[in-house]
Amino acid sequence: MQILEQLGLALGLASLAGVNLYLTVLLTGLLVRFDALHLAAKYESLAVLGHDWVLIAAGVLYVIEFAADKVPWLDSLWDSVHTLIRPIGGTILAVQALGDLPPHIEVIGALLAGGAALTTHSAKAGTRLLVNHSPEPASNIVLSLAEDIAVGAGTLIMLLKPVIALCLFTVLIITLWLVLPRIWRVIWRSFEIIRDKWRTSFSREDPNIAACAR
Repeated sequence: MQILEQLGLALGLASLAGVNLYLTVLLTGLLVRFDALHLAAKYESLAVLGHDWVLIAAGVLYVIEFAADKVPWLDSLWDSVHTLIRPIGGTILAVQALGDLPPHIEVIGALLAGGAALTTHSAKAGTRLLVNHSPEPASNIVLSLAEDIAVGAGTLIMLLKPVIALCLFTVLIITLWLVLPRIWRVIWRSFEIIRDKWRTSFSREDPNIAACAR
Protein backbone atom coordinates (compact mmCIF):
# COMPACT_ATOMS: atom_id res chain seq x y z
CA MET A 1 0.00 0.00 0.00
CA GLN A 2 2.85 2.40 0.79
CA ILE A 3 4.30 1.98 -2.68
CA LEU A 4 0.89 2.62 -4.26
CA GLU A 5 0.44 5.77 -2.20
CA GLN A 6 3.85 7.10 -3.17
CA LEU A 7 3.27 6.25 -6.82
CA GLY A 8 -0.11 8.00 -6.66
CA LEU A 9 1.46 11.12 -5.20
CA ALA A 10 4.30 11.05 -7.73
CA LEU A 11 1.99 10.53 -10.72
CA GLY A 12 -0.37 13.21 -9.44
CA LEU A 13 2.38 15.80 -8.98
CA ALA A 14 3.80 15.07 -12.43
CA SER A 15 0.42 15.14 -14.19
CA LEU A 16 -0.66 18.38 -12.53
CA ALA A 17 2.74 19.98 -13.14
CA GLY A 18 2.24 19.33 -16.85
CA VAL A 19 -0.84 21.57 -16.71
CA ASN A 20 0.41 24.22 -14.28
CA LEU A 21 3.74 23.59 -12.58
CA TYR A 22 3.77 26.74 -10.50
CA LEU A 23 0.23 26.37 -9.13
CA THR A 24 0.95 22.75 -8.20
CA VAL A 25 4.06 23.75 -6.27
CA LEU A 26 2.31 26.74 -4.70
CA LEU A 27 -0.75 24.83 -3.47
CA THR A 28 1.24 21.89 -2.14
CA GLY A 29 3.75 24.23 -0.50
CA LEU A 30 1.03 26.32 1.17
CA LEU A 31 -0.64 23.23 2.59
CA VAL A 32 2.69 22.12 4.02
CA ARG A 33 3.72 25.59 5.21
CA PHE A 34 0.57 26.24 7.22
CA ASP A 35 0.30 22.69 8.58
CA ALA A 36 -2.91 22.00 6.69
CA LEU A 37 -1.12 18.91 5.45
CA HIS A 38 0.95 16.80 7.82
CA LEU A 39 3.49 14.91 5.77
CA ALA A 40 4.09 11.30 6.66
CA ALA A 41 7.70 10.28 7.12
CA LYS A 42 7.85 8.89 3.59
CA TYR A 43 6.88 12.31 2.16
CA GLU A 44 9.20 14.48 4.24
CA SER A 45 11.26 15.36 1.17
CA LEU A 46 8.28 17.43 -0.04
CA ALA A 47 8.61 19.73 2.98
CA VAL A 48 10.97 21.89 0.91
CA LEU A 49 7.94 23.10 -1.05
CA GLY A 50 6.82 24.95 2.07
CA HIS A 51 10.02 27.02 2.25
CA ASP A 52 9.41 30.77 2.07
CA TRP A 53 11.57 31.34 -1.00
CA VAL A 54 10.00 28.41 -2.85
CA LEU A 55 6.54 29.79 -2.13
CA ILE A 56 7.53 33.29 -3.24
CA ALA A 57 9.06 32.04 -6.49
CA ALA A 58 6.10 29.77 -7.23
CA GLY A 59 3.65 32.56 -6.39
CA VAL A 60 5.29 35.14 -8.64
CA LEU A 61 5.59 32.71 -11.55
CA TYR A 62 1.99 31.60 -11.08
CA VAL A 63 0.76 35.21 -11.24
CA ILE A 64 2.67 35.66 -14.50
CA GLU A 65 1.22 32.45 -15.90
CA PHE A 66 -2.27 33.38 -14.69
CA ALA A 67 -2.09 36.57 -16.75
CA ALA A 68 -0.41 35.03 -19.81
CA ASP A 69 -2.94 32.20 -19.92
CA LYS A 70 -5.80 34.63 -20.52
CA VAL A 71 -4.34 36.22 -23.67
CA PRO A 72 -4.88 34.42 -27.02
CA TRP A 73 -1.64 33.21 -28.63
CA LEU A 74 0.43 34.55 -25.73
CA ASP A 75 -0.75 31.47 -23.84
CA SER A 76 0.55 29.24 -26.64
CA LEU A 77 3.88 31.06 -26.61
CA TRP A 78 4.05 30.51 -22.85
CA ASP A 79 3.24 26.82 -23.34
CA SER A 80 5.98 26.44 -25.94
CA VAL A 81 8.53 27.95 -23.54
CA HIS A 82 7.43 25.41 -20.92
CA THR A 83 7.61 22.36 -23.16
CA LEU A 84 10.73 21.23 -21.29
CA ILE A 85 10.22 23.10 -18.02
CA ARG A 86 6.95 21.41 -17.04
CA PRO A 87 8.01 17.80 -17.71
CA ILE A 88 11.36 18.34 -15.97
CA GLY A 89 9.67 20.06 -13.04
CA GLY A 90 7.08 17.30 -12.82
CA THR A 91 9.80 14.66 -12.83
CA ILE A 92 11.70 16.42 -10.03
CA LEU A 93 8.55 16.65 -7.91
CA ALA A 94 7.77 12.99 -8.54
CA VAL A 95 11.27 11.89 -7.53
CA GLN A 96 10.89 13.85 -4.29
CA ALA A 97 7.56 12.14 -3.64
CA LEU A 98 9.01 8.68 -4.25
CA GLY A 99 11.32 9.22 -1.29
CA ASP A 100 13.26 6.18 -0.13
CA LEU A 101 11.82 3.54 -2.44
CA PRO A 102 14.20 1.04 -4.04
CA PRO A 103 16.33 2.69 -6.76
CA HIS A 104 14.83 0.69 -9.63
CA ILE A 105 11.31 1.77 -8.63
CA GLU A 106 12.47 5.39 -8.39
CA VAL A 107 13.92 5.24 -11.90
CA ILE A 108 10.76 3.68 -13.33
CA GLY A 109 8.65 6.20 -11.44
CA ALA A 110 10.73 9.11 -12.74
CA LEU A 111 10.40 7.90 -16.34
CA LEU A 112 6.64 7.46 -16.01
CA ALA A 113 6.33 10.84 -14.30
CA GLY A 114 8.19 12.59 -17.09
CA GLY A 115 5.96 10.93 -19.65
CA ALA A 116 2.83 11.87 -17.69
CA ALA A 117 3.88 15.51 -17.37
CA LEU A 118 4.70 15.71 -21.07
CA THR A 119 1.34 14.14 -21.90
CA THR A 120 -0.73 16.60 -19.87
CA HIS A 121 1.38 19.50 -21.10
CA SER A 122 0.85 18.41 -24.72
CA ALA A 123 -2.89 18.12 -24.13
CA LYS A 124 -3.03 21.61 -22.63
CA ALA A 125 -0.87 23.16 -25.36
CA GLY A 126 -2.83 21.43 -28.12
CA THR A 127 -6.19 22.45 -26.70
CA ARG A 128 -5.03 26.06 -26.39
CA LEU A 129 -3.94 26.11 -30.03
CA LEU A 130 -7.39 24.95 -31.08
CA VAL A 131 -9.14 27.50 -28.87
CA ASN A 132 -6.93 30.31 -30.17
CA HIS A 133 -8.57 29.97 -33.57
CA SER A 134 -11.75 31.29 -31.98
CA PRO A 135 -12.25 35.02 -32.63
CA GLU A 136 -13.33 35.83 -29.05
CA PRO A 137 -11.03 35.72 -25.99
CA ALA A 138 -13.64 34.43 -23.54
CA SER A 139 -12.80 30.82 -24.37
CA ASN A 140 -9.21 31.28 -23.23
CA ILE A 141 -10.30 32.81 -19.93
CA VAL A 142 -12.86 30.09 -19.20
CA LEU A 143 -10.44 27.33 -20.15
CA SER A 144 -7.65 28.83 -18.05
CA LEU A 145 -9.87 29.11 -14.98
CA ALA A 146 -11.10 25.56 -15.50
CA GLU A 147 -7.50 24.33 -15.62
CA ASP A 148 -6.67 26.12 -12.36
CA ILE A 149 -9.73 24.65 -10.65
CA ALA A 150 -8.82 21.18 -11.94
CA VAL A 151 -5.26 21.54 -10.63
CA GLY A 152 -6.59 22.63 -7.24
CA ALA A 153 -9.03 19.73 -7.00
CA GLY A 154 -6.42 17.28 -8.27
CA THR A 155 -3.92 18.49 -5.68
CA LEU A 156 -6.36 17.86 -2.83
CA ILE A 157 -7.28 14.39 -4.10
CA MET A 158 -3.63 13.52 -4.65
CA LEU A 159 -2.58 14.58 -1.15
CA LEU A 160 -5.58 13.21 0.74
CA LYS A 161 -6.30 10.04 -1.24
CA PRO A 162 -3.13 9.10 -3.16
CA VAL A 163 -4.31 5.60 -4.10
CA ILE A 164 -7.50 7.00 -5.62
CA ALA A 165 -5.37 9.63 -7.35
CA LEU A 166 -3.18 6.88 -8.80
CA CYS A 167 -6.23 5.29 -10.41
CA LEU A 168 -7.69 8.58 -11.65
CA PHE A 169 -4.48 9.92 -13.13
CA THR A 170 -3.67 6.58 -14.75
CA VAL A 171 -7.04 6.61 -16.52
CA LEU A 172 -6.49 10.26 -17.48
CA ILE A 173 -3.07 9.63 -19.01
CA ILE A 174 -4.26 6.60 -20.98
CA THR A 175 -7.24 8.60 -22.26
CA LEU A 176 -4.99 11.45 -23.33
CA TRP A 177 -2.71 9.04 -25.19
CA LEU A 178 -5.74 7.96 -27.21
CA VAL A 179 -7.04 11.48 -27.83
CA LEU A 180 -3.83 13.46 -28.38
CA PRO A 181 -3.07 12.18 -31.91
CA ARG A 182 -6.50 13.38 -33.05
CA ILE A 183 -6.04 16.79 -31.43
CA TRP A 184 -2.70 17.36 -33.10
CA ARG A 185 -4.02 16.18 -36.47
CA VAL A 186 -6.77 18.78 -36.24
CA ILE A 187 -4.22 21.43 -35.26
CA TRP A 188 -1.94 20.50 -38.15
CA ARG A 189 -4.86 20.64 -40.57
CA SER A 190 -5.85 24.06 -39.20
CA PHE A 191 -2.37 25.42 -39.80
CA GLU A 192 -2.39 23.99 -43.33
CA ILE A 193 -5.66 25.83 -44.02
CA ILE A 194 -4.21 29.07 -42.65
CA ARG A 195 -1.06 28.60 -44.72
CA ASP A 196 -3.09 28.01 -47.89
CA LYS A 197 -5.22 31.10 -47.24
CA TRP A 198 -2.07 33.13 -46.61
CA ARG A 199 -0.52 32.00 -49.88
CA THR A 200 -3.75 32.66 -51.77
CA SER A 201 -4.06 36.19 -50.42
CA PHE A 202 -0.48 36.98 -51.39
CA SER A 203 -0.84 35.45 -54.84
CA ARG A 204 -3.70 37.82 -55.57
CA GLU A 205 -1.53 40.81 -54.66
CA ASP A 206 1.83 39.81 -56.07
CA PRO A 207 2.70 36.45 -57.69
CA ASN A 208 6.38 36.98 -56.86
CA ILE A 209 5.64 37.23 -53.12
CA ALA A 210 3.55 34.08 -53.26
CA ALA A 211 6.44 32.27 -54.93
CA CYS A 212 8.76 33.36 -52.13
CA ALA A 213 6.25 32.14 -49.54
CA ARG A 214 6.53 28.66 -50.99
